Amino acid sequence: MKARLQLVFFTWILSIWRTEAEFFTSIGQMTDLIYAEKDLVQSLKDYIRAEESKLSQIKSWAEKLDVLTSKSASDPEGYLAHPVNAYKLVKRLNTDWLELENLVLQDTTNGFIANLTIQRQFFPTEEDETGAAKALMRLQDTYKLDPETLSRGNLPGTKYRSYLTVGDCFGMGKTAYNDGDYYHTVLWMEQALKQHDEGEDATVSKVEILDYLSYAVFQFGDLHRAMELTRRLISLDSSHERAGSNLRYFEKLLEKEREEEKEKSNKTMTTTEPVVQSGAYERPLDYLPERDIYEALCRGEGVKMTPRRQKRLFCRYHDGNRNPHLLIAPFKEEDEWDSPHIVRYYDVMSDEEIEKIKQLAKPRLARATVRDPKTGVLTVASYRVSKSSWLEEDDDPVVAKVNQRMQQITGLTVKTAELLQVANYGMGGQYEPHFDFSRRPFDSTLKSEGNRLATFLNYMSDVEAGGATVFPDFGAAIWPKKGTAVFWYNLFRSGEGDYRTRHAACPVLVGCKWVSNKWFHERGNEFLRPCGRTEVD
Repeated sequence: MKARLQLVFFTWILSIWRTEAEFFTSIGQMTDLIYAEKDLVQSLKDYIRAEESKLSQIKSWAEKLDVLTSKSASDPEGYLAHPVNAYKLVKRLNTDWLELENLVLQDTTNGFIANLTIQRQFFPTEEDETGAAKALMRLQDTYKLDPETLSRGNLPGTKYRSYLTVGDCFGMGKTAYNDGDYYHTVLWMEQALKQHDEGEDATVSKVEILDYLSYAVFQFGDLHRAMELTRRLISLDSSHERAGSNLRYFEKLLEKEREEEKEKSNKTMTTTEPVVQSGAYERPLDYLPERDIYEALCRGEGVKMTPRRQKRLFCRYHDGNRNPHLLIAPFKEEDEWDSPHIVRYYDVMSDEEIEKIKQLAKPRLARATVRDPKTGVLTVASYRVSKSSWLEEDDDPVVAKVNQRMQQITGLTVKTAELLQVANYGMGGQYEPHFDFSRRPFDSTLKSEGNRLATFLNYMSDVEAGGATVFPDFGAAIWPKKGTAVFWYNLFRSGEGDYRTRHAACPVLVGCKWVSNKWFHERGNEFLRPCGRTEVD
């Protein structure tokens, strides 16, 4: 019975994990790892019970023989004078000790090892661990969290608090170091050293931490602090060859700097040791020009919702331009932004519909891709961390029902729209600023279907912290609310792209974010949304 249950469990695991690894990109799929680990713990407990039972039998045998041999060894001839004792001695040594040997040699690990071996092929990979570490760093940067806050687990809206050990912090720093990211290397190695200095038990030594930290600090050009850290390393391990070599190299560089300064100033310089810097280094610039604006909006800072703009925003009942289906039960519509016009609809999807959509999508989730602007080929990218799947109306009646509802609300046709896309965001899941409409004239779909006219975005979960949809161009931030949906046009009536609609999905700080969206295309909507008089109508 137990073997059959395990077979059913493994069959279930196989059906779920057929979509490859990359667990860190989807919290929804990471939940399956919880059940896998729970099963392994149960298997481990079964092994421990079997070992304890075996040891209990061996211990009982040893105690009985200890009493017996103490008596027999005190008077061997007198003991063996009794024929039954003589018989039992022969029997014990010929039979009973052999049985004990077999008991000792009995392997109770088979069940646990077999379970572990089967499940190990579905474990997260090195890529997952690296991705998870980078996700924590992304959250650290976006929400301006210091390593101490993350290490102590002091995050808003968390139900289960967790901590990072010295080894965890060291692993974070090592991941950054291997990626050439010395900014985060310094931050996390400093945190590891701090916790180590406070007396926390650790499997990693201070020497190892200082080795990485001193070199990372040197990469920022802070020679004085690099030397200080290297000297501390050598004081702990005087035989550390690399540290000794580094220190001599640093001293030469420092001497060279002093000589150059002396030549420039033509003055005699003092030989006093400069004050060691605090170790606070600037975060390097990256490829995203609006990085600061984008991240500030994710934190709820810099939102340009002025009182004057607020007065132009209203709530109303929306009947889809007197759509017969909505006359009796119109949707609640709320203006989120005036120009470009962004609206939110309430009670668009029921909890039952959301769960069904998630259930349909989960087995098909695959790493979300982006189109390479140079080659036009779909590829994964670090700036889009989520998994998505596409649902057709034939998959389930609920898909057709939701599609029909979006058509009724927008007044646009779904006949030429894309399939319903369902996305689940992973650790620090995000999609950095992007346009929904195509800016590539060579796109094959533009001729047949037209560009992406509008976006209808359903929020299928609440998010405890983070996960906002932000528009850096005009400073708007829209927060997820389960069962609601937001809608905006990506194109002007002329068909020209509205570049103000460049938007982003902020990293999820705490929670699990599920969304689904429908992209309506131009073809089929020419008379439903006619052209305007000017290019920007």
